Amino acid sequence: MSGSFDLVILGSGSTAFAAAIRAAELGKTAAMTEMRTLGGTCVNRGCLPSKNLIEAARIVWEAAHPRYPGLKPVKMEVDFAELIAQKQEVVAVYRGKKYQSILTHEKNIQVFDGSAELLDAHTVRVGEITLRGEHILVATGTRPVIPPIEGLDRVPYLTSDLLTVNEGIELTELPESLIILGGGYIALELGQMFHRFGTHVTILERSPVILPRYEPEVSSMLTFLLRKEGVNIVTAAQVRRILQTSPNGIEVLASVNGKPQTFSAQKLLIATGREPNTHGIGLEKVGVELDEHGFVQVNDELQTSVPNLWAAGDVIGNHADSQMATPVGAHDGVIAAMNALTEAHRKVDHRVIPRTIFTDPQVAMVGQTDAEAVSSGIRCWCGTIPLELVPRAGATHQTDGLAKIVINRTTREVVGVSLVMPNASEVIHEAAMALRFHAKLEDFIDMIHVYPTMAEALKIAAISYFKDPARLSCCAE
Repeated sequence: MSGSFDLVILGSGSTAFAAAIRAAELGKTAAMTEMRTLGGTCVNRGCLPSKNLIEAARIVWEAAHPRYPGLKPVKMEVDFAELIAQKQEVVAVYRGKKYQSILTHEKNIQVFDGSAELLDAHTVRVGEITLRGEHILVATGTRPVIPPIEGLDRVPYLTSDLLTVNEGIELTELPESLIILGGGYIALELGQMFHRFGTHVTILERSPVILPRYEPEVSSMLTFLLRKEGVNIVTAAQVRRILQTSPNGIEVLASVNGKPQTFSAQKLLIATGREPNTHGIGLEKVGVELDEHGFVQVNDELQTSVPNLWAAGDVIGNHADSQMATPVGAHDGVIAAMNALTEAHRKVDHRVIPRTIFTDPQVAMVGQTDAEAVSSGIRCWCGTIPLELVPRAGATHQTDGLAKIVINRTTREVVGVSLVMPNASEVIHEAAMALRFHAKLEDFIDMIHVYPTMAEALKIAAISYFKDPARLSCCAE
């Protein structure tokens, strides 16, 4: 069996669907392939299920730890199996509305289940089916990295796929204790979530700090807050060996600051990064160039080294200054489809990409860090304010956090913003829009903000360039 299409897409996640929908809007035909579940990582085992459970954990934690004097703590009973069941239902409904329904109503888009492999620059084999495409888009995403640690291949372990729906690797029972290898966003989000549900959590990070690519103030603040909450964060931990000590127990042997140390838990979660799904799909065979980590190399039009082959989403890593995030992939999927099918020659612009870590408080940033600005040749100034200077934070007893702003000292243009605060994921969009239009310090200050809001932190941080914001009345400039 075979079929011909204007665009054949390897994958069926957010990037793939965005490209397929745009192809259909252009009157073209598109085929997608999927080896697991329609919708890819985000809806099935990433963004959607994790944020669902993280919010549930926040409710449990705040009930037991009320911020307001006069509110008495309440210990909520957690039925983890029922939480997983509702998570499954949320995912199924969302997948049906946002993915499956599109296929039902759009006849120009088809999906073929199975592992895909390129036979040549125009031909893809999916099981017994052969698909021919005028253009091909690689949107296969990434998977969890499994580090080469002695003994790991002989012990059971979890990855971020534990949140998947209706697969054998889905976690349905709450572990009593959990060791997490890694100190990135996945480790921190899931670590705090499990801790708040009642699991004893230890996070082992090999770097001297968690989130080493973020502002140092962000890393130190989040480390302090998570430790204060009860999460055991161990940095500078080089894992040497892993053992299974019982049917329900593992042991991690590590070197912490050069000294041997042993950690024990019921479960082990590997969260040491992600790698591209490019192995075994025939990319090298047809001449598509990959980097040393296996990510697809593209130009600023998302074209690979083979003219009719394109790539977008997490599978391109940081090429074209991209970042691995669902909205980036969806945005770029549209561009790839247009460039392939209409010769639009539209270039991607990844200068402004806001991103968030959904811990509590949340971490959000956009633009450059202090170090990145300096390394790019900018003579910069940085202003960091504690959240206690933000009236909303004081009014709601949420003063743990900060806001940092990075500016070009010569032009006063804001080139980076980092936040640790409640609702940082919402506030960061004001900063992102400002960076998009090259706003300056004065623009943040002259912008009239709703009072009291967390977004005022941006204005107060900007004011700190000129004066001490601790000596201002409410709303004063």
